[in-house]
Amino acid sequence: MTDEEAEANALSDPDNPPRTEEQLRSGRRISLAKHLRFRLMLTQEEFSARYHIPLGTLRDWEQHRSEPDQASRAYLKVIAKDPDFVAAALADDKPAAAAE
Repeated sequence: MTDEEAEANALSDPDNPPRTEEQLRSGRRISLAKHLRFRLMLTQEEFSARYHIPLGTLRDWEQHRSEPDQASRAYLKVIAKDPDFVAAALADDKPAAAAE
């Protein structure tokens, strides 16, 4: 099927009409944290533990109760760029209480 045929089929589907520009603008956007967590296929608990983000903070970001500050947004972008490196770097970081 060509791209043109696929688009024509999609446009003719009565059960799933394409959204208008207004509908797209008014739609709720997914948070960067949630998008990243889905992409990495992690639960909130796994993401929170792996990247040392408090679980409540992560939930607030994902549910749009609060927004990450500038430093947190930068951190999320670093995770998005190289999630394995960040996880490995943090895995070497033992909490002070555990080191005693």
